[in-house]
Amino acid sequence: MVMTATSAFEESFEDDDEVLRPLVTRKGWRQFVGRPVVPPVLLSLRDWEALDDEARMSYDDRRLDYHGELVVVRTAVVEKVALEGRRLTRLNRRARGARRGLIVSGDGGTGKSTAITYLGKTFELMSRQQDFGASHIPVVYVTVPMAATPRMLAAEFARFLGIPVVRRANITDVMESVCGVLEDARTGLVLVDEIHNMDLNTRRGAEVSDTLKYFSERIAATFVYAGINLESEGLFSGTRGQQIGSRFKLITTGAFPYHDEWKGLVATLEAALRLHRHKPGTLVALDEYLHQRTGGMIGSLFSLIQTAAMEAIDDGTEMIKKTALDGLQLDRTAESQRRPKASQRS
Repeated sequence: MVMTATSAFEESFEDDDEVLRPLVTRKGWRQFVGRPVVPPVLLSLRDWEALDDEARMSYDDRRLDYHGELVVVRTAVVEKVALEGRRLTRLNRRARGARRGLIVSGDGGTGKSTAITYLGKTFELMSRQQDFGASHIPVVYVTVPMAATPRMLAAEFARFLGIPVVRRANITDVMESVCGVLEDARTGLVLVDEIHNMDLNTRRGAEVSDTLKYFSERIAATFVYAGINLESEGLFSGTRGQQIGSRFKLITTGAFPYHDEWKGLVATLEAALRLHRHKPGTLVALDEYLHQRTGGMIGSLFSLIQTAAMEAIDDGTEMIKKTALDGLQLDRTAESQRRPKASQRS
């Protein structure tokens, strides 16, 4: 049987219509942990050009989805959060009193969520090897809602665990249900993102902080918080803030300086691209321009390269050049910091 370019494509990929779920649900978190980002097989230029319209659309859709995710780059901050987190989980394993925690704070788009979710993923994969059974929930990941109340936060925990929260349920009932499930599930790590939505200067924020403290005292787990500029937002001020500061280590994130790690980051992202006509080394040669363009923010860099790759697939150019990057609009913060064009390598 003669294999056409289309049939070669069809045999290169398994059907994958799985809808990605939010991380703040148990199903979404398990999906995140168990579903590696696998680069699609890149057909030869000749086979790609020979695809019929339907096969080309399906093939390009897979590459678009892939570039929408790309890879988790293990930066120094990601590695530090993972190392400190693992140490704290071991330290807390037999602690009977106040357990120690970790806080990751910094500007938006500096990789805080990426760092704590990577920690959570590695912790869960290691925990699964111990085979505690199907009821084991090693990691919980929740976000603090805007203008959160204790009941809203408790409901976030319940939602992750799949515990129904009826309208008439009081906060005590919800909290007791959450603690009971987490104790039975032997949860070892609790990740709380968007912690900047908890304002200790307000009554609601103080009550949310007390709720988290209650959970941390009832659940034999390590708590890890992440949020935007938490020091300047008053997380460590007042009696409650002092209590948090005495129990949590702080890791700060920020913009990358234009140095070796930034250059390595650009090289890693370029190597992950799956484009047919992109010349390797093009983005590496533009690493200084990319630093200026994004202000050294890893979130902005990812967005720029992801968008450029998707545009290259959509318009058929299959390559990323400086002219294409110049034409893309980034987030407001990156654009507001954009300096006038200087002479750059093209």
